[in-house]
Amino acid sequence: MRSVTKKMAINVEPECFPCFLRQVVLALRNVDLDSRDKIEILKETLKDIEKTDPDLTPAHTTTHIHRRVREILGSDPFEEVKQRYNRVGLSLYNELRGIVDSSDDPLMVATRLSVAGNAIDFGIYTDVDIHGEIKRALNEQFGIDHFSVFKEKVLTNRQILYLLDNAGEIVFDRLLIETLTSMGKEVTAVVKGSPVINDATMKDAIETGLLEICQVVDNGSDAIGTIIQWASEDFRALYKSAPFVISKGQGNFETLLGDDKEISFLFQSKCDVVSSKLGVRKDSMIIFDNGAAS
Repeated sequence: MRSVTKKMAINVEPECFPCFLRQVVLALRNVDLDSRDKIEILKETLKDIEKTDPDLTPAHTTTHIHRRVREILGSDPFEEVKQRYNRVGLSLYNELRGIVDSSDDPLMVATRLSVAGNAIDFGIYTDVDIHGEIKRALNEQFGIDHFSVFKEKVLTNRQILYLLDNAGEIVFDRLLIETLTSMGKEVTAVVKGSPVINDATMKDAIETGLLEICQVVDNGSDAIGTIIQWASEDFRALYKSAPFVISKGQGNFETLLGDDKEISFLFQSKCDVVSSKLGVRKDSMIIFDNGAAS
């Protein structure tokens, strides 16, 4: 079955180029600059877009673009929005905890809520109806649902490496990680080594209480997704030795799809390119096992 997945790769397509620029526009909405300055920054990022390698993932290019934006600004344009959505997530925590605890299948419900949290992505969206996403995750059919395979791998692996995605979303991941630890699993959660878009860093893990739940490490990288070659030596060793990986977010899916690892991807397909590759409608909720055919 793994060979089926290896034939699929998420590489740059023509449709990616408008998205590259749109990500810069979204980042610049968070900073107080006049329109002319923002246009100059957009022009600067065109240098990185021109170097796009179509044989790599879109995440490679967007990583370079956001590095350029932060370098020019001298700051993280998503710092405030990350803190705001951590607070939003924490304000929902007790309600969500109650939903999980009262369910007949806490693992399934916590997993679905984790996917709902993946809507908190301000590299792509400008606003989120988080209660609508929660309702959708609990009631609608997923575009791809490999939960039975995911559950089997959870049950058969004591050690789990959990690759986090966004701030705010990290609270939804906390619910799933708490469920896993209550099942006797040893979970190591992974954040980014430094800021990129609204991806979770160690600061976000501290703000949302995750360090009280499990071990948290950073991957030594500011890459979108998980680009193994750009990560720290410590993280590469940890990733290589992990018997089972839970991967959150489309960026991680783009960059890790086809790796010879036991990986379950939990995310929402937020673009036409990924959705087309998977044969699902855009914004579908996904539980995708790296070794299973959809």
